[in-house]
Amino acid sequence: VSKNVNNMTVNMPYQCFINGQFINADDGKTYDTINPADGSVIASVSSASLADVDKAVAAAKEAFENGEWGRMNARERGRLMYRLADLMEKHQEELATIESIDSGAVYTLALKTHVGMSVQTFRYFAGWCDKIQGSTIPINQARPNHNLTFTRKEPIGVCAIVIPWNYPLMMLAWKSAACLAAGNTLVLKPAQVTPLTSLKFAELSARAGFPKGVINILPGSGALVGQHLSEHPDIRKVGFTGSTPIGKQIMKSAATNLKKVSLELGGKSPLIIFSDCELDRAVKMGMGAVYFNKGENCIAAGRLFVEESIHDEFVEKVVEEIKKMKIGDPLDRSTDHGPQNHKAHLEKLLQYCETGVKEGATLVYGGRQVCRPGFFMEPTVFTDVEDHMYIAQEESFGPVMVISKFKNGDIDGVLRRANTTEYGLASGVFTKDISKALYISEKLEAGTVFINTYNKTDVAAPFGGFKQSGFGKDLGEEALHEYLRTKAITVEY
Repeated sequence: VSKNVNNMTVNMPYQCFINGQFINADDGKTYDTINPADGSVIASVSSASLADVDKAVAAAKEAFENGEWGRMNARERGRLMYRLADLMEKHQEELATIESIDSGAVYTLALKTHVGMSVQTFRYFAGWCDKIQGSTIPINQARPNHNLTFTRKEPIGVCAIVIPWNYPLMMLAWKSAACLAAGNTLVLKPAQVTPLTSLKFAELSARAGFPKGVINILPGSGALVGQHLSEHPDIRKVGFTGSTPIGKQIMKSAATNLKKVSLELGGKSPLIIFSDCELDRAVKMGMGAVYFNKGENCIAAGRLFVEESIHDEFVEKVVEEIKKMKIGDPLDRSTDHGPQNHKAHLEKLLQYCETGVKEGATLVYGGRQVCRPGFFMEPTVFTDVEDHMYIAQEESFGPVMVISKFKNGDIDGVLRRANTTEYGLASGVFTKDISKALYISEKLEAGTVFINTYNKTDVAAPFGGFKQSGFGKDLGEEALHEYLRTKAITVEY
């Protein structure tokens, strides 16, 4: 499908990508993917069937066991990944435009983060390809000791990757790059509502020279495609980012053949703001922690704890800044806040805000749909949020700032409140006192802690949660090991 948009022509594949070819779904079914800025149909996309899953897995298995990919040396594998990163960079404006119209991301953010970090991720893991190595281990045997034990790090095989709709291309990159660097093949299911950049990625991978069957992309239903991938006997690893309930279902399904699983799930990330912080910076970063990518951000600060003495001033400054934000067309370079990803999500957010009001929280600002075409929501602020309330315990996954007050100097008290959640993805603290900051970073039960900053992820730093936010890591060297298995070899000579 070709469209003239954003002062360019974008070309978007719309079929399943299996064994190096774009093909219609086996049963011919399609569905419409919608532009959240105006509700219009972008394209009619193939909806993969169970037969398509089986074909894609068989192609990936053949590529791994008998194809050119399985025989390729590590440095050549890295060269292909570098070439793919270069192609993604060459097409970054087109990718960012597709991402913007399909997900609602502001174009400037899509270009810098959604696409920019995807390119960085592929380059980072391309550099790891020829540095995957085992170790030699002295073992204790009767003398004379003529034994040598060494380990090999080997790819797992065919991996299933299931990604969410908030950062369609970046989530693909975070998982696929590590998976490919380790030498595996993959079958990826993009979110049903945001398939287009994944399919464009498939086109670029073919142009980069990836052998057929190494990368397979199946748009369609999570309940059908995702479920079948989780259960499939030839899938040896599932990498998933999404909700905690679906993560639990994937774990149950993966038990069928004890496939390896890594899960990056829900969050309710606490951000603690002390009175000894740089207030203007805390306001700016706190707003970014909540409203970045219109709140559709897995590590978004789900609850702000603000020290009593600065609480009112903090809220006042936040509202002042919200009023300056431009809500509108995500392709407009001056837009700060685009539409929510899809209609059902917007409706869920509005219900979330209604629940907050009913429970007695104070709606200071927003909480409504913006009166214009598309799925736009006002940036929202709640105060007087008590620990038992629904909005204090569950994430909105949208532009809703949830503020709770804590008593001056009550460090351990606010820590207890911050940790009283089943989630543990990210967290943050703002204070000039480095001893306090490090004490809190040690006590917070979260996989990532930001100190006097927020949302600062990097391809070299491991990313993943604790508790019901999941297990396993994306990014950094640790992510590579999610897609490798260790073999120990002992020889007597």
